[in-house]
Amino acid sequence: MRRCFELALHGLGSTKTNPLVGSVIVHNGRIIGEGYHHEYGGPHAEVNAIRSVRDKSLLPESTIYINLEPCSHFGKTPPCSTLIQNHKIPRVVISNTDPFPSVSGRGIEALRSSGTEVVEGVLAEEGAFLNRRFLTFHQQRRPYVILKWAETADGFIDLLRQEGDPVGTNWITDEVARTLVHKWRSEEAGLMVGTNTIIADNPRLNVRRWTGNSPLRIAFDRNGRVPETANILDSSQDTLVFTCDQERYSGKTNSVLVDHEYEMEDILRELYDLKIISIFVEGGRQLHDTFIKSGLWDEARVFRGKVLFSQGLEAPTIGQAPHETLFFQGSELQIYYNGQTTGHTRQADGSGE
Repeated sequence: MRRCFELALHGLGSTKTNPLVGSVIVHNGRIIGEGYHHEYGGPHAEVNAIRSVRDKSLLPESTIYINLEPCSHFGKTPPCSTLIQNHKIPRVVISNTDPFPSVSGRGIEALRSSGTEVVEGVLAEEGAFLNRRFLTFHQQRRPYVILKWAETADGFIDLLRQEGDPVGTNWITDEVARTLVHKWRSEEAGLMVGTNTIIADNPRLNVRRWTGNSPLRIAFDRNGRVPETANILDSSQDTLVFTCDQERYSGKTNSVLVDHEYEMEDILRELYDLKIISIFVEGGRQLHDTFIKSGLWDEARVFRGKVLFSQGLEAPTIGQAPHETLFFQGSELQIYYNGQTTGHTRQADGSGE
């Protein structure tokens, strides 16, 4: 099953609102087939695993492992539960049931009614963590929210900015950490920043240091403060602006009209309707505070560098111990999960999350 998890992760950033799914086929204790869901609209993991088996005559004597319940409905692809039955695979081992309404137990029921043995709940907690974006999206009807910021050793995220100061980032982290952030960007559906971050840093909000898709840029401009020269308005990638002055963005980028009293819950509901399964929130302080105070966040990744600012804009506060701490050459990464407090530490080489 853990091999299914490993395979499934290859689809991170490409499956959109679909889950991460891997599949392994075993015959007499030997793996004879593997597959995973590569991209939204493409063949499911079970299809790719069965296709990879050279000798299909072994399938009626095999077990297929899948980290998520096989689908039982016609969507963009035929039902995987039917495919398993057609190949007479007698045993199916699953980590999690699928919360998607069109599946939700029906795939398991279809398999069992055809005489297939189904084993459920194998490494269910690990499987749920793997698909935490997918489960949050369907169960809470909002995107999975990841907060990210970097703070100095003395607890600041930026120097104090004055009108007329140069536009750009005051870097806190090293090159390895910055590359890792671009990897993270490629894994999420949306990348969100607040107005002050756009004005102060003029970020491009794309993927440059890693191979992968650039996420939807999501920004706020409640009072029409974003300058016309902002990089987020360069039409280089999909961009969505929540604004009280929709006419200002007409013909330039996608925008959603909001009133001055909007709440973050309203924004997340809008993003859910747009099928944005996850968002990566990169700043600034006010936006992070809004998520933290509302409780509408799921994960936080906080870099703590060796730089000292002495004074500046104070970093947000989570209010709980980190779940995990990793050490890089030039910084420390603390990872939080909303409501969890168990922590441990380990070294990191910067090669992955």
